[in-house]
Amino acid sequence: MAKALRKYEVRSQKSEGEVQKVQKRSPLELDRLIHERLRLGIVSALAVNERLTFNDLKRLLQTTDGNLSVHARKLEDAQYIGCDKTFEGRVPRTEYRLTAAGRRAFEKYLSHMEALIKAVRD
Repeated sequence: MAKALRKYEVRSQKSEGEVQKVQKRSPLELDRLIHERLRLGIVSALAVNERLTFNDLKRLLQTTDGNLSVHARKLEDAQYIGCDKTFEGRVPRTEYRLTAAGRRAFEKYLSHMEALIKAVRD
């Protein structure tokens, strides 16, 4: 297990024959943007639903308007989710969807978690 959790180095050759150390990320270094509980919930919910409204996410994740807004904005700024705002009559409607970049990041996150679990079990 310690072997899987340790940082490791890779040596690469420079053109002049000089060896350069390049530090890789530790397997424990997860995507911090997705790893936070509420953001993981948002991305997970959108991975299995084409679109969800703000109120749907709020109800599903049992959170407040402000908390959901802040975390959704962080995911939107990272281009992991898209946000579409419309009106139904005079009532605003905000819908979220997972972007292609968000889906790739989520799949990478899941693979990373699976690898960590496998490393711990071995």
